[in-house]
Amino acid sequence: MATFNNTDLAAFKDVWVYCEQRQGKLMPTDFELISEGRKLADELGVKLCGLLLGDDVDGMAKELGGYGADKIYVCDSPLMKNYTTDAYAKVICDAVTNLKPEVLLFGATNIGRDLGPRCAARLHTGLCADCTHLDVDVANYVEFLRGASTLDVDNMKWDTEDRNLKMTRPAFGGHLMATIICPRFRPAMATVRPGVLKKNAFDKAKADACEIVKLSVSLSEADIHTTVEEVVKAAKKMVDLIGAEFIVSVGRGIAKDVEGGIKLAEALAEELGGVVGGSRVTIDSGWLSADHQVGQTGKTVRPKVYIALGISGAIQHKAGMQDSECIIVVNKNKDAPLFEIADYGIVGDLFKVAPLLTEAIRAAKAAK
Repeated sequence: MATFNNTDLAAFKDVWVYCEQRQGKLMPTDFELISEGRKLADELGVKLCGLLLGDDVDGMAKELGGYGADKIYVCDSPLMKNYTTDAYAKVICDAVTNLKPEVLLFGATNIGRDLGPRCAARLHTGLCADCTHLDVDVANYVEFLRGASTLDVDNMKWDTEDRNLKMTRPAFGGHLMATIICPRFRPAMATVRPGVLKKNAFDKAKADACEIVKLSVSLSEADIHTTVEEVVKAAKKMVDLIGAEFIVSVGRGIAKDVEGGIKLAEALAEELGGVVGGSRVTIDSGWLSADHQVGQTGKTVRPKVYIALGISGAIQHKAGMQDSECIIVVNKNKDAPLFEIADYGIVGDLFKVAPLLTEAIRAAKAAK
């Protein structure tokens, strides 16, 4: 890999997104990152480029253009048919060294969390992990802080010419939000939590206009120190919170009858065709497995309907579900913070209210 001066900030340009594919299928995080990358590239006045690696993957590149990419760099090699850290990190670092992007984004998937830090270390730059918000434009960042923090932003001094990528992520176990910048090195790198960014609508005209560039790949078997003998998909059934249109979540309010509270939530979710989620306390207490957790330290969701049963609404939980299309809150405490963002609020005992909701939905479905 050729050397390059990563402190020469003027030499770096464009926003790049690593577009993850598995067995020839693009991941949902690709479309979210491309959509967000479009916003960042527009704020910087540069191009948005996707970086797609694998074996015979150029056929899927155009689809990424439909979500906002100007250009897709395709790195194709039989040695990248199956993901290995060695192969993918080398090819990405070679591409960055030669083309010098200003920003490089990864999804915070299992692969992204493995690949991002390895590339950052080789490129001698910083990486902010598990981000939930990104900004370049200072005015947009201040507006974000106005709604997401308690800072007195109007009485603070801001450098309106600041072009650094502002990467916001949970800190101290989700109790605080921290914004990180990388002012001295490029590219600025981040992994972004799946589900937190809004995906643009697909535009076929943009897909057709997207430029596809095949990069020369310098990769040999000697560069790869591990061999993938077989890919086995786990049979474990996981809760798909991110893809669910209806979520019924439970919190501390089910403490008096945990098993009964979960069964009520499951019945309501089943009637809606949705899934059961939970606040952090339900996971920490062992009432639900970790794949059910909604919040800053869990999954960020955007369902059509989010029903919160017995959840008071700590800031960590609110951050993970506040963008739901419709929020219904059931809590005995009329002062529960979650009522502040609810579209519909019911002050009452969840053990009495949840069965009534289930019956009402069942009756409405039968009447159709």
